[in-house]
Amino acid sequence: MKLSSFAILAAVTAPSCSAFAPQTPGGAFIITHPTTSSFSVDQNSKSDNNKHDYYYYNSGGFFSFSLRMAAYESIEEIEMDAEERMSKSVSSVDTTLATIRTGRANASMLDRVQVIYYGASTALNQMAAISVPNSQQLQIQPYDKTALVDIEKAIIESDLGLTPNNDGDVIRINIPSLTEDRRKEMLKQCKALGEDGKVAIRNVRRDCVDSVKKMEKASTVSEDQSKDGLDAMQKLTDQYIKEIESNVAKKEKEVMTV
Repeated sequence: MKLSSFAILAAVTAPSCSAFAPQTPGGAFIITHPTTSSFSVDQNSKSDNNKHDYYYYNSGGFFSFSLRMAAYESIEEIEMDAEERMSKSVSSVDTTLATIRTGRANASMLDRVQVIYYGASTALNQMAAISVPNSQQLQIQPYDKTALVDIEKAIIESDLGLTPNNDGDVIRINIPSLTEDRRKEMLKQCKALGEDGKVAIRNVRRDCVDSVKKMEKASTVSEDQSKDGLDAMQKLTDQYIKEIESNVAKKEKEVMTV
């Protein structure tokens, strides 16, 4: 199958990503996102299932996406793929929502913190034990105490607005109560994440609807099968958008609870 038949299937955590097809045979996809400069993905290699998963992290957060050869054999396969991708979009929104501060300490708040450790960017939660001694404090016990300064620096440079206290053995972070203005900012973040997640789900629906219509046009499936497939896409879309709205509303309630 030609390289031009590749298509972005999901920008899971950052649905604002855009993909531009290669301009020359054997070229690379160019991926762009508002929070980072563009980067390329080489598609000369193939996996057994013609699917490739990519992960990227920058100051705007972590996001992942998949590239896959666009070749479906049945409506059922399209439905299964759509459900998988929509579910991943919901999970990604939930993961990012968990990092948004509320007035209480939560280890998930540090999930996006990346530490430069021996020259490599490493997730904080992979190099330290993070505990919650009380509702207003986090405690970080690094597996390697020589990393304390690097961890402290990473937390200070993050966009979390937290002040770490390094006693040479562990790092403690006191979680201040949110001001009214800060809570409003957090609410805006929640809403924006929810909207991004819904855009990602609608993009999945659009891609899969196009695939169904192409199969009908090619007489691979009947008109009735096509209609059933389109109805299924809409039901999945409604289901997962409703789930995102529910999860965002729950997080907004947490943020506003004093």
